[in-house]
Amino acid sequence: MKSIDLYNLKGKRVIVRVDFNVPLNERFEITDDTRIRAALPTIQKILSAGGSVILMSHLGRPKEGRDDKYSLRHLIPTLESKLHINVKFADDCIGEQAHQLADSLQPGEILLLENLRFYKEETKGDPNFAKKLALLADVYVNDAFGTAHRAHASTAIITQFFPGASLFGYLMQDELDHLEKVTTHAEKPFTAVLGGAKVSGKIEIINNLINKVDNLIIGGGMMFTFIKAMGGKVGSSLVEDELIETARQALEKAKANGVKLLIPKDVVAADQFSNDALQQICKADAIPDSWMGLDIGPETINEFTEVIIQSKTILWNGPMGVFEFDNFATGTKEIALAIATATASGSYSLVGGGDSVAAVNKYNLADKVSYVSTGGGAMLEYIEGKELPGVKAISEEKK
Repeated sequence: MKSIDLYNLKGKRVIVRVDFNVPLNERFEITDDTRIRAALPTIQKILSAGGSVILMSHLGRPKEGRDDKYSLRHLIPTLESKLHINVKFADDCIGEQAHQLADSLQPGEILLLENLRFYKEETKGDPNFAKKLALLADVYVNDAFGTAHRAHASTAIITQFFPGASLFGYLMQDELDHLEKVTTHAEKPFTAVLGGAKVSGKIEIINNLINKVDNLIIGGGMMFTFIKAMGGKVGSSLVEDELIETARQALEKAKANGVKLLIPKDVVAADQFSNDALQQICKADAIPDSWMGLDIGPETINEFTEVIIQSKTILWNGPMGVFEFDNFATGTKEIALAIATATASGSYSLVGGGDSVAAVNKYNLADKVSYVSTGGGAMLEYIEGKELPGVKAISEEKK
């Protein structure tokens, strides 16, 4: 792996692709600075090595060009407080002002470019746009694991303009090392816990993990497609009818591979999709008509907890229920606590995906698991066995 530790950065202008796609409130204040904190070691390394830093990122999904709601200038106060240094800002990521500010950068200084996605050329992977970004710097560093699965101009195409000078940042290295540990060197028993709303977003990872894990725990809305595939009654719970056969095949594959695929035995059902809905606990395969499952039940929590506690490697992606409703958050919280308990006893745990990360943060457990990934989609695609364009571009560039 081509690391910034192996390159002389003194006097170099280093353009770093970071993932500063952070949540902002209505006052444009950052409500979760995890991704910014994750990028600090790479930024500080470049500065301490005598280089200057040009930061580029996207924020949100601006539809039509410039939109102040998605301006990266909102991040400057947080960046300056974390780095204890003045951060210069270019109100365009390319163009004359960006060039002037980049050219005048001195060692130890930082320049933040405006949102890359104000240009459609970014997501289209346009080489001319990538070249304009590349002209600002001497060295390219990719430290944005969260976008590594995208072949965008700033994540993959840009490397062709930095022959011999395209590097991985510390965050990217960390992510890949931890994912490698889970996918290739997992200590047994290996348990994967998958939740979230839909099977459609997880079927490839399910099929890939069935070849690797000892236990595969299914929770969240996606459980009902499996329960229906097993002949159960799920009331008005979320079901992807077109994937019932796919779920049935996954159940058969798990059985053939000797993998224990655990489906919830009971659920907390609600009479409507609301935090204030009426509740009842019922068998997961016998939910009354017009009722919907919104969380896993107590029997299921006990069974899943026991399996997790006995595991040596744990991968978690996706909540067990509608955990943003406090009245249906118990399952997600208890699974998070079980993973933290297993980790305290020496197990290795990797948590990834927006909702799972939000859950460990909500319950103050981020430092109680082995590693919290910053990339949901990128993490899933890596575990599915797919090549990530942002990784491939640098890995192949050095050959």
